[in-house]
Amino acid sequence: MMDVGRLSDTELAAELSRLAGAEREATVALIVHLAEFDARRLYEGAGYSSMFQYGRAVLRLSEDAVYNRIAAARAARQSPAILDMLAAGALSPTTARLLARHLTPENQEALLAAASGLGKLAVEELLARWFPQPDVAARIRRLPAPSASPSLSSDAPLISAVPEAVPSPTLPPVTMPTAVAARPAVVRPLAAERFEVRFTASGEMRKRLREAQDLLGHAVPTGDLAQVFDRALVLLVADLKRRKYAATRRGMRVRPANEDARRPPADVRRRVAQRDGGRCRFVAKDGHRCGEGRFLEFHHLVPYAAGGRATVDNIELRCRAHNGYEVERFFGPGWRYSRETKCGTRSGTSANGDWRTPPPAG
Repeated sequence: MMDVGRLSDTELAAELSRLAGAEREATVALIVHLAEFDARRLYEGAGYSSMFQYGRAVLRLSEDAVYNRIAAARAARQSPAILDMLAAGALSPTTARLLARHLTPENQEALLAAASGLGKLAVEELLARWFPQPDVAARIRRLPAPSASPSLSSDAPLISAVPEAVPSPTLPPVTMPTAVAARPAVVRPLAAERFEVRFTASGEMRKRLREAQDLLGHAVPTGDLAQVFDRALVLLVADLKRRKYAATRRGMRVRPANEDARRPPADVRRRVAQRDGGRCRFVAKDGHRCGEGRFLEFHHLVPYAAGGRATVDNIELRCRAHNGYEVERFFGPGWRYSRETKCGTRSGTSANGDWRTPPPAG
């Protein structure tokens, strides 16, 4: 660990890439051995009722890790191409587990090719397009009181957060403890452009929801929850864009921009947000654009303290990380803004109105 600090930036990046490749190779080797160990049911002779229990107790893998790797191992016995994709990083144990229950001899080649390189959410959306499910009924239900042994009540959702494991002709399916299997999903694709969304609401929120349904009685006579939330989100997003990016309704008069001001004028913020697509515009040396959409700030390419003006050409959107990165590139290490300590500085201007200038040298 001490030797790592002696590596140059280039050497550190190269070593990290090598280690990631080695970890993928080790994971594939583990999955191959898990598959054989599972097929021989050696966990039974060791005193465990399932491969999952053996993986947790003896191999000391986390619940998610052992569950995903067992499912990937069983799927790889039916579709060996999964192993090569895992080694190359085209699949992860998680995405292999998601695909496993849908793979057949007829579709495995096309489905694996379509899923190559995708993350968990993208694979879930891919499966929703290939294997669409019906919409779920909107409903509000009281959550059961917490208990030491979580269990599903009689009116609990039928959809589990953890998909079923792939059954094997000779091997039992992977089973998870009830406490894990009962966790509800937050967002789950059902079909193309159709999602199930679940969350827990407070009593006050439920009252506001009912009031909104009453007020929308003529426009949405069914009180459909999806329509109510969609209308509310349309208004919320418009208001947030107005506050953050000075977005205006078409046809409104726009005041001339004051380019000498430290804070970017409304017209500049509006045009920058539109040009950058509401995403961080930082581009790395290899051409990769960050594209983050959260914690965005208005960044001066030439800092205000160095004479930079609040023009569209000199202002770009940056996420908090890359705004701080640019600060340290210009002013040197140690000037990155810290929310925790409220010290340091940054050359950009924050979208929430917090502008600072660097102190004099020395």
